[in-house]
Amino acid sequence: MLTANYDILGLKPQDKILDLGCGFGRHAFEAARRGANVVALDAGLDEVEGVLATFAAMAEAGELSSDELSTCAIQGDALHLPFADGTFDRVICSEVLEHIPDDVAAMRELARALRPGGTMAITIPRYGPEIINWALSDAYHNVPGGHVRIYRRRQIEGRLQSTGLEVTGHHYAHGLHSPYWWLKCLVGTTNDKNFFVRSYHRLLVWDIVKGPRLTRFLERVLSPLIGKSLIIYLRKPAVAL
Repeated sequence: MLTANYDILGLKPQDKILDLGCGFGRHAFEAARRGANVVALDAGLDEVEGVLATFAAMAEAGELSSDELSTCAIQGDALHLPFADGTFDRVICSEVLEHIPDDVAAMRELARALRPGGTMAITIPRYGPEIINWALSDAYHNVPGGHVRIYRRRQIEGRLQSTGLEVTGHHYAHGLHSPYWWLKCLVGTTNDKNFFVRSYHRLLVWDIVKGPRLTRFLERVLSPLIGKSLIIYLRKPAVAL
């Protein structure tokens, strides 16, 4: 299930896109299916190896639209991206900046790697649902590599704009996921054997795999109200400000 909307981002076939903090690759795989040239980058070696294996399996299964497409996954540091200025047409950074102490330095690197006229999508935990998670459980965020801040929308937009980017819009996603995380924080973030946690998890898997009308309707209704993620869209001016 994607957090960012690639239609809003403006992703087109043959675009070169950076998926920073790719995790196990959900955004990278969809970009490749849409015909983009994908560079997936993550700090974790396990994640990078997993993405590489899935790219290979997708190519073997004929899921990629062109033999000429380039897909790769590399291990790297968000504060020191190994790319020249203006390398990418599109950039996505999903659920990463809340983990980085020097978030503005990472934002500068993202803006540097984006070409003039290119677009970017940043996703972070939404302020309201995240405040509840922190209030219910220290273990939710107070772990190695965990969340170091909670953003208000105007705050993160201001920091992104300070790098020369223009905000073009925002929306919210994953309305069904906020109650799940509140429940996990209430019973213990590692308590996956809890009946209610297991039941809710099955519901989320059913939604992702089957996409039934009921859960899709609930997602549309709940996302603007309690969506767990905030997605911000930006553009790098064709002429530097």
